[in-house]
Amino acid sequence: MSITAFVLTLLPIVIILCMLIIFRQAADISGIVGWAAIALVALFFFNTSIEVILRSTAAGFIRSFSVSLIVATSLLQMAYMEKTGALKRIIIFIKTIASDNRAVQIMMINIGFGTLMVAVGATPVSLLPPILLAMGYSTYVAIALPAIGYDALCTYALLGAPIVVFVDIANSFLGKGNEISLHQAGMVFFMFLPLVSTLIGFCMLWIVGKWKAIKEGWLPCLITGTVIGVVAYFTNQFDNLVVLTGVLCGVAVIITMAIYLLVTGKKIIDRSRLTDEELAYEKQYPLWKALMPWILLIICILALNIPKDIFNYLYRTMKLPILGLTADGKPLDTRALWQAYTWIFVSIILSLPFLRPNGKQIKETFAIWLKRAPRPVFAAAVFFAIGEVMNMSGFSMATNKFEVASMVKTLADYSAQFFHNTYGGVVAFIGLFGGFITGSEASTIAMFAKYTLTTAKNLEMPLTGLIIITAGLAFGGGLASVISPAKLQNAAASIDKIGEENKVIRVAFVFSLILTTVTSAFVLLLLAINKIA
Repeated sequence: MSITAFVLTLLPIVIILCMLIIFRQAADISGIVGWAAIALVALFFFNTSIEVILRSTAAGFIRSFSVSLIVATSLLQMAYMEKTGALKRIIIFIKTIASDNRAVQIMMINIGFGTLMVAVGATPVSLLPPILLAMGYSTYVAIALPAIGYDALCTYALLGAPIVVFVDIANSFLGKGNEISLHQAGMVFFMFLPLVSTLIGFCMLWIVGKWKAIKEGWLPCLITGTVIGVVAYFTNQFDNLVVLTGVLCGVAVIITMAIYLLVTGKKIIDRSRLTDEELAYEKQYPLWKALMPWILLIICILALNIPKDIFNYLYRTMKLPILGLTADGKPLDTRALWQAYTWIFVSIILSLPFLRPNGKQIKETFAIWLKRAPRPVFAAAVFFAIGEVMNMSGFSMATNKFEVASMVKTLADYSAQFFHNTYGGVVAFIGLFGGFITGSEASTIAMFAKYTLTTAKNLEMPLTGLIIITAGLAFGGGLASVISPAKLQNAAASIDKIGEENKVIRVAFVFSLILTTVTSAFVLLLLAINKIA
């Protein structure tokens, strides 16, 4: 195994990092440069044909649909709700929630509501900053909290897209007859949730008011972490409920915090803080009407996933594969009738009779969507393409096998050789690195899951160890949300404060390192408990 191969494998990743940090380029531009670098290394050093590179790139774009098309449809939904006035009405309502207890308000809105919405396809970094700003939080807080609030449950965002991506990659790696189920993966992944979500709660309290806020809000924070752990334990018992973990945890946190307010004698809703204009708009625009796109989306998702027969049919039978595209001939399962992006779009259509947009509003919706969507959609897709090229580098279509060890295998072999039994202690930092680059846990899994699985296999870990190691990678990728340039810039842009995100990154970087260190220690603990070296 050549040291040159190892260095050249890392080179494109270093280039992407430099594009983001030094040259401060956007994620999509950095992704294009990174893809070009990966393609050149694959072509000239790993003896990968142009056809394999192009097929792998196309396959990566299709594999990204569970993320990229959700970005597209969720941005369409947000533009639609903005132009029909629904979003304004929702902001007015949220301003009235838990105004007497900031800690509960933070848990309820940023963890509860944020997790619920990202689970069904909405984006907290777009939705919550204007709400928090309108509620009196500073620009810094309005950018930071939405980026960190749902990070613990990032694995279950977008209808469980990251864990679904992991299971697909893992099953491709393990081969026929050794496949794992969503339930098997979920029963490992969920164990991280109580610890990470509780720590994230404390980080949010620190961001808002440092030690004073922690002193006042430690109990709601602990309760929130406990509730998430209990609900996640239940949902991950069943294949069809794994993907609903984010939805049900979000709802459970909101309900629990409401009960906490009642028990402590505080108001759940306080309309005295609304302006005359907001009170007038509140009367004019019913809340149920404003919430209808999300209500219909949640109803559709629950109806498709709770009945086991429907879930099995849409997820396992109706895979709707794309054939003949990949270099190795394996089908690309799209599951388009099950994926959240289909039902986000359906919920928009179903809500039309309720919101009744006029022609001008529809025209403006698409105008805003065409302005906002293309770059983040492409950014989500291009990193999947990079991961696929890395996975397939060295593959020959003529012999249908790897003539040269792929970039992924090269990284895995060196990692196993260098870290050996301490690999579990660094895998979360690899995830943090991937999440920082890609801005997405699902993209991190797409880029690094096969590498992580290969390394764990080289270390002769059993199946449980493989899942634990990859869970550490995934959570590291999720924790990177709070330092992801793409997400923080998205949050800043939503309140017209681009540039302010740089102030957040400096503080959030410390939190991300602390949280990732704890996650790494937890990975080592789980490996020790399961007697895995």
